Amino acid sequence: MNNTKSSIAVIGAGKWGQALHFALSQNQETLITSRTPRDIKNFTDLQTALNCEYLVIAIPAQEIRLWLKNNFVNKNQKILVASKGIEASSGEFLNEIYSEYVEDKNIAFISGPSFAAEVIQGLPCALVLNSRSKKLYNEFKPFFPKFIKTYYSSDVIGAEVAGAYKNVLAIASGICEGLNLGKNAQASLISRGLVEMHRFGKHFGAKKSSFLGLSGAGDLFLTASSTMSRNYRVGLGLASNKSLEVILEELGEVAEGVKTSEAIFNLSQEHNIYTPIANEVKLVLDGKDPVNSLKDLLTS
Repeated sequence: MNNTKSSIAVIGAGKWGQALHFALSQNQETLITSRTPRDIKNFTDLQTALNCEYLVIAIPAQEIRLWLKNNFVNKNQKILVASKGIEASSGEFLNEIYSEYVEDKNIAFISGPSFAAEVIQGLPCALVLNSRSKKLYNEFKPFFPKFIKTYYSSDVIGAEVAGAYKNVLAIASGICEGLNLGKNAQASLISRGLVEMHRFGKHFGAKKSSFLGLSGAGDLFLTASSTMSRNYRVGLGLASNKSLEVILEELGEVAEGVKTSEAIFNLSQEHNIYTPIANEVKLVLDGKDPVNSLKDLLTS
């Protein structure tokens, strides 16, 4: 790997993009860019970033198709996708969207338990880099600092399903917490959610091992049990009878689980997959009383 000056750039300067920029900057100069100029070390314009050999793209899942269409020029860059979600309008996974622009051998996907706020403090964590190319994993691995342990998996679809689904389950868990239903109920909900996530992923060819490891259980347990999670806070807000509009305005950030719940609901209907928790989250987001929703889940 050629770690020359400006060989890697992060595209997207939200909290996760900034956290990854901080982490990658420990080992080499790392550029960062976004549509909104930021006062960040090594912030640059998009074209300069796109000229780098290695790109880490942290653009929200629902925005990536349009961004690729309007901005991306394939120069054989190696890409690490740091977004998690399923496109609500089409039901397509991110690897399907990127496939129109990037060859399989040049793309990988990050998964695993990793709050941006802790990564940017340099606290230890473990991540999985999922790619059909082990060679690409070996190229990206040296970029990561000592406080991030990286693992390889070829199960791209498993990582995608887990990363997207856990955000929906975090909303459900936040509702459960906000309604003061207790830790027994919350643990039951999360564990049932893990089974549901695996059932959904299995339909699309995901491996069971992905849901038992960092990408699945690890990320789910983290995201569905902490107010550091944006999606968990969405659930708390819904339990307090706040409107979704108010909740998202207060967050000031993208909560991927909101749109992902719509995508999972539609895919589960289309493919006849049993996804009761994701379905209830969609119904609550559409206006169903969360008390009735959780009662239906926990008694059915």
